[in-house]
Amino acid sequence: MTREYHKWFSSAPGRDMEMLVFGHGGLPVIVFPTSQGRFYEFEDRGMVGAIEDKIEGRRVQLFCVDSVDGESWYNRDVPPRGRIAREVQYENYVLHEVVPFVRHRNHRPHLGAIGCCFGGYHAVNISLRNPDVFTGCLSMSGAFDLKSLGLLNGYYDDDCYFNLPMDYLPNLSDAGILDRMRHNTYVLAAGTHDPCWRDNEQLAAVMRAKGIPVRLDVWGDNARHDWPCWQRMVQVYL
Repeated sequence: MTREYHKWFSSAPGRDMEMLVFGHGGLPVIVFPTSQGRFYEFEDRGMVGAIEDKIEGRRVQLFCVDSVDGESWYNRDVPPRGRIAREVQYENYVLHEVVPFVRHRNHRPHLGAIGCCFGGYHAVNISLRNPDVFTGCLSMSGAFDLKSLGLLNGYYDDDCYFNLPMDYLPNLSDAGILDRMRHNTYVLAAGTHDPCWRDNEQLAAVMRAKGIPVRLDVWGDNARHDWPCWQRMVQVYL
């Protein structure tokens, strides 16, 4: 299986950003790590190995990016305004540096985003905010009610609003954006013993109310918020 390591200085977050690429063809997918996770997490936790046959068979190509969660949402050492500003910089890095890198390497017309836990939030948020860029999204045990997690200490501004899907999506009325979303693929998966199950049910309800097709799968069989469950999920959905 082809494995490549890449690193470059990003002007958006103002520091080096790292990435691992697996495969050499198929559907390109940007992989977001879990909360404060790193670019190598998907490999270390057995997720890459779980779909090795699909990677080698040129059905999917993974672009595993790094995160700045420890500098943004989870950075208690800076005021909330600084946290959300860092998140905006991170999205700019993904959109204006990672996506062009992916497009240069893979000319397939579609582009997916996937993630587990907080990576599921990143995958969903960037996909909904940019439906002309990301045509598919897979969230496994995604967490979407970030205000209840206390990550912004009650702070709220426009950047917060536009990075909280449960806030901006119910108010979305732009016909062009909604039409684009309705042509994309969105999958939300969670387990019956998953603390994020409720978040996924609520987000799916909001999406359906907007006419956005979404597949919500709630896994039984003692499915939990953990890597063995996500390994099984990624085998099914990718």
